[in-house]
Amino acid sequence: MTTHFYTASSLDGFIATPDHSLEWLFAQDFDEHGPMAYTAFLEGIGALVMGASTYEWLRRAEEDWGYALPTWVVTHRELESPAGADVRFARGDVARIHADAVEAAGGKDVWIVGGGELAGQFADAGLLDEVWVQFAPVTLGAGSPLLPRDLRLELLDCARNRDFVCARYGVVRPPTV
Repeated sequence: MTTHFYTASSLDGFIATPDHSLEWLFAQDFDEHGPMAYTAFLEGIGALVMGASTYEWLRRAEEDWGYALPTWVVTHRELESPAGADVRFARGDVARIHADAVEAAGGKDVWIVGGGELAGQFADAGLLDEVWVQFAPVTLGAGSPLLPRDLRLELLDCARNRDFVCARYGVVRPPTV
């Protein structure tokens, strides 16, 4: 079982605009069946964890909830769950949330959907294994940073998918004493 942070980023390192929008991303040319694309990635995923801003943006942008998988939304706010969806609201220790997600994933992987601060919390707890980034040919100048942490990575794979440069990194864990 692997825990992934799979996301897209502007060239200047932002995953969303200052108002948490992802509209800039959908204007880019990306092959959904090409290298390192979302469709194939999602086949190995059994549970999702996302931040409240990502969840709220998805709820506004999508008419229907797009995920059949169990989803944890890390939030301190009261939010509504989509009808019929397995959405669980959580707060507190990411290790407990991660353990619950791993159990629900049933042997498949866990996807940290967004954002960078949430993925950073999983990295801080030693629970993040891989970072997948699709770099879009755009700069935003400001917004939500990709990963606001000092994190060491090693390149495991890279590819071009139309206008995107796609990279998959392994998280390098500090040596244990």
